[in-house]
Amino acid sequence: MLDITTLGYVAAFCTTCSFVPQVLHILKTGDTASISLAMYSLFVFGVFLWFVYGVAMVDWPIIVANAITLLLACMILVLKIRDLFRTRNAIKAKA
Repeated sequence: MLDITTLGYVAAFCTTCSFVPQVLHILKTGDTASISLAMYSLFVFGVFLWFVYGVAMVDWPIIVANAITLLLACMILVLKIRDLFRTRNAIKAKA
């Protein structure tokens, strides 16, 4: 029988791995146009809070999953912000 901690790790693995294809796609194509800055900003903040909660509760599946997810989501957010600045600078250069 699957114990609750193992269930937590399996859930953490699945949700964390779901971000890998998005990060790889963005790194490969450089395209962040379809990424919502507001959504990813709020998501990163929420994952950070889940990480803090996991640390406070000493709940390792929550800590591990949210630490990795936070890293991956921050990568996407940073790339999105970088692209926004590049677009704005390109528009200013044309004007």
